[in-house]
Amino acid sequence: MALTRNLIVCRIRTPLTLCVRSMGKGEPGSGSGEGGGAGGVIRDAGGAFGKREAAQEEQYFRKLNEEQIKKMREGLKDEIGFHEKQIKAHQEAIKRHKKRIDELD
Repeated sequence: MALTRNLIVCRIRTPLTLCVRSMGKGEPGSGSGEGGGAGGVIRDAGGAFGKREAAQEEQYFRKLNEEQIKKMREGLKDEIGFHEKQIKAHQEAIKRHKKRIDELD
């Protein structure tokens, strides 16, 4: 469970990159060298403040990941709309060309 909680995968739409964040072994915020590594004085000391800081960090990255996914969805919806318009324009062009061919016969 600790491994899945400490692993955050985020994707950015353009350019497509993959970012994996892992804090290592141990519980986040449990002190230097475990979980958070050397993440500052409070985090090195461990205890409740270290765990709180680790939780805030995890919350920040979850929120960042959600925002990136939201932007990606919006971008993909825009692309779908663009391609649907292109399909319609191409279908109309096909009709025009077929009509011209029929007129030539």
